[in-house]
Amino acid sequence: MQKEKDNWYASWFNTPYYHILYKDRNHREAALFMNQLTAFLNLKPKDSILDLACGRGRHSKYLYKQGFDVTGVDLSEESIQYAKQYEKPGLHFEVHDMCLPYPKQFDAVFNLFTSFGYFENEEDNLRTIKAIKAELKPEGHGVIDFLNVELAIKNMIPSERKKIGNIVFRLEKYVEDGYIIKNIRFKEEGEDYFFTERVKALTLEDFNAYFEAAEVELKHTFGDYQLNRFDKNNSERLILIFK
Repeated sequence: MQKEKDNWYASWFNTPYYHILYKDRNHREAALFMNQLTAFLNLKPKDSILDLACGRGRHSKYLYKQGFDVTGVDLSEESIQYAKQYEKPGLHFEVHDMCLPYPKQFDAVFNLFTSFGYFENEEDNLRTIKAIKAELKPEGHGVIDFLNVELAIKNMIPSERKKIGNIVFRLEKYVEDGYIIKNIRFKEEGEDYFFTERVKALTLEDFNAYFEAAEVELKHTFGDYQLNRFDKNNSERLILIFK
């Protein structure tokens, strides 16, 4: 039986299997990135941060422990329901569509771990940039942490299998119509599951076009979580800081 909806992110992110597949993400690396980023932006304790597309809140929780006032938002009701168990004064989670401005302004808005470029409608990417602009205080900064599509496509593994617990995930990756596609198939308790991830293959030039249309200024571009300079041929990430 196929388990998929029209908006892949609305179905896939709302399942426990997404978190099973990606459970081995590097938490230490994420913490070091947050330390580097908040120091670079000169954020002070009690400054406010919006964690946009926060998932289950791993970055939000770490930022809160570092002394920031954090709001995490995500479209996934399941993820937010899970994250809400960690709520306390200064740490808040809410279901929210990142295409729409959140009704509050922040010292920084973070969109992390390639949580951009999911939409079928090209206009929604620009709407998201405009929403981030509206969410920023006058001296605030927006941050988008995206993959470097040039390197990702060059190093793409077309097919692989990952066994996690009792589940064998069969993964297929390819580029089609300007999107990086990952098909995910597995079986559990005799039932077949199928999900698809689709991320638009956005380059630095594409983001510059969004920023120009949204009337925001790109201030810094980095290529990894240590904030080294971006090189489209070798950098693993495309980290954009704008205001």
